Amino acid sequence: MSKILVVPDVHLKPWMFDKADEIIARGTVDRTVLLGDLVDDWDHEKDLDLYKETLERALRFVQDHPDTLYCFGNHDMSYMWEALESGYSPAARDIAVEGINEIIHALPPENSGYIHRIDDVLFCHAGLSEPFVIRRFGYGGMIGIDEMISMINRMGRDELWRDDSPLWARPQHSGLRMYPSYMLQVVGHTPVEAPLREKNVLTLDTFSTYRDGSPIGDQRFVCVDTVSMEHEYV
Repeated sequence: MSKILVVPDVHLKPWMFDKADEIIARGTVDRTVLLGDLVDDWDHEKDLDLYKETLERALRFVQDHPDTLYCFGNHDMSYMWEALESGYSPAARDIAVEGINEIIHALPPENSGYIHRIDDVLFCHAGLSEPFVIRRFGYGGMIGIDEMISMINRMGRDELWRDDSPLWARPQHSGLRMYPSYMLQVVGHTPVEAPLREKNVLTLDTFSTYRDGSPIGDQRFVCVDTVSMEHEYV
């Protein structure tokens, strides 16, 4: 049984790692997964100190917890690929690239990627959608999920900078079918007021804010049991 502490979209909130450390210190979770989007937030494009502070705090966190799994987010990869999107800060580009690379290099190579699997639970920034799988692999009948994940984790901008990809999918609003149907997918990317379970998707982006800085979600951490596929506040 694996109880996974999920750290959803951070968006320049380094204090989230302090709270995660407090939870881990209780000894009630087995592992931590970061759902990505460490950088960018409303009207903080020029706050380079906050970018630096957030990435340095994230680095210390993964150094203290080297079994952490890191799922790349679209905001993270926009800097790595120089793919402009909302919130992108040209002034913070070098800080973001250096900081994200340091986090990746501080972890075992297999711990950073777009998708991670523990038991029959997939952890991903936005989710693995059926249209993406069909487009890239046909109907998936000739390839196992682990091989598929391995191949996706080696993909680049041309394959992944698309609306149905693991960086961008939004099944919460579109009715997008997710793949495979028998696995639970734990995602961030789409702000929600509280953990939202719809079919086989659990959305946990509860720390994002409105433009004025007020919280959209309840800003509480969740632990996912990868055997029972249930979740609870921690």
